[in-house]
Amino acid sequence: MRKFFSLGLVSLAVLAGCSSGGGGDGAATSGESGTPAELRLAIAGESEDGYDPTLGWGRYGSPLFQSTLLRRDADLKVVNDLATAHKVSPDGLLWTVDIRTDASFTDGTPVTAEDVAYTFTKASESGGLTDVTVLDTAKAVDTDTVELKLKKPQSTFVNRLVTLGIVPKHAHNEGYARNPIGSGPYKLLRWDEGQQLVVEANTAYYGQKPAFGRIVFLFTEEDASLALANAGDIHIAAVAQSLATTQIPGMKLVSVDSVDNRGMMLPAAPAEGKTTDKGYPIGNAVTSTLAIRQAVNVAVDRNALVAGVLDGHGSPAIGPVDGLPWFEEDSAVVDNDLEKARKILADGGWADTDGDGIVELNGQAARFTLLYPATDTTRQGLAVSAGDMIRKSGVDVNVEGKSWDEIETRMHTDAVLFGWGSHDQTEMYNLYHSSFAGKEFFNTGYYRSQPVDGYLDLAMGATDSAEANVFWKAAQFDNKGAGFTARADAAWAWLVNLDHTYYVSDCLDVGKTQVEPHGHGYPITAGITSWTWSC
Repeated sequence: MRKFFSLGLVSLAVLAGCSSGGGGDGAATSGESGTPAELRLAIAGESEDGYDPTLGWGRYGSPLFQSTLLRRDADLKVVNDLATAHKVSPDGLLWTVDIRTDASFTDGTPVTAEDVAYTFTKASESGGLTDVTVLDTAKAVDTDTVELKLKKPQSTFVNRLVTLGIVPKHAHNEGYARNPIGSGPYKLLRWDEGQQLVVEANTAYYGQKPAFGRIVFLFTEEDASLALANAGDIHIAAVAQSLATTQIPGMKLVSVDSVDNRGMMLPAAPAEGKTTDKGYPIGNAVTSTLAIRQAVNVAVDRNALVAGVLDGHGSPAIGPVDGLPWFEEDSAVVDNDLEKARKILADGGWADTDGDGIVELNGQAARFTLLYPATDTTRQGLAVSAGDMIRKSGVDVNVEGKSWDEIETRMHTDAVLFGWGSHDQTEMYNLYHSSFAGKEFFNTGYYRSQPVDGYLDLAMGATDSAEANVFWKAAQFDNKGAGFTARADAAWAWLVNLDHTYYVSDCLDVGKTQVEPHGHGYPITAGITSWTWSC
């Protein structure tokens, strides 16, 4: 996602057509109810690749302009959207989906099974962020039935039905990402790149009609968003947890649970002089030892990080999928235990032989570098605080803020404070399966475990979600000593799950919110058609 742009308040007011009033109450209204004709939101950055689902738009939240076959409700239960029913063959290879017959694209043409088949085929060929490479063929059986045949069973394929917005075969061209046509609740009216996105309600939408005819998404930095909120010129402002500390007239603070996590990837590969295809070094002599990784996990005080860095707007993180149906609760360890951390180090052969407070093993000091993106103040706070905690155990941590370009060159040999979090189990697979070692930003530490690979493969290939969850949990910790979490291999030191914090107009009811994924896209808009105005 593109980084936020900071614009002057005067120019923002002109762009959005703003007028003052607490929580945006001064906006033009429509009807006797007083509902604003326009909502103004400063909730995320813009998608630099545009709004084409076949390239990845919508994988971290509602695609807004397009319909999906299925969706997750506020409880994350999978329910129908464009689909009326779907079934999976006993071998898990054939997914048959019936679609509704009353849906149309915003250019007036009906949505058919041919459009669905085209969308899935195109996404499988595009190499975009929505991974549909397991698809073998997609075929329209008739106007409202499509068959999706897979190359092999994949339990997570249901998430493609949830996140992949359907595009029109007849209008999907090179310019589509900048001018999307879909059958979702809103349609694109104007995109001023780097400034704002203006959308209006799709009056032909088959589902619950949104209460607001027009929405303006402002691409502002958080300080500008807060200033606009204080001036009464926007209705929702997304802010960092550390900024969610003041009262804004006419607005309430809405804190939403999320699986948007932050954690320390600890390179598991030893330093043997190996490099990637791009020439980047692989391996770390310190973090490749199990005792170091386990001690780090025990030494950090996650509750203190939530209180001190997030101002209480979050929760301690155990793994990458905390609280989701496939989370293994037994993978947790007791942290903030320096005595235990020192014992783990001592049992692993690490000892402070020169009295400098840092333990050594075979002449190697327990010292590693932790990188974080320099522009992210939350990750900076977590990195600095966690580093201070870990040093007390006898492990020295050198904390450095760098650009993502530089982090990419060093992320296979240095620890990195990453952020992840998805409703899709595929992300967990990609982070820990050995086949993803060194691929993009996934298994950057080259973690390898035969038992974990086995569990992940069994979970991915399961034909039943309940069966898959057994193996997803075992990959985290199998109660026999194997797993990627802190009780076993401790490939990461997960630190916190963020609460997504929003200032919302007192008059705007956003309803029951989902446990939100990682903050790219517009996750809070998942329930946008049910938003109401109470003033």
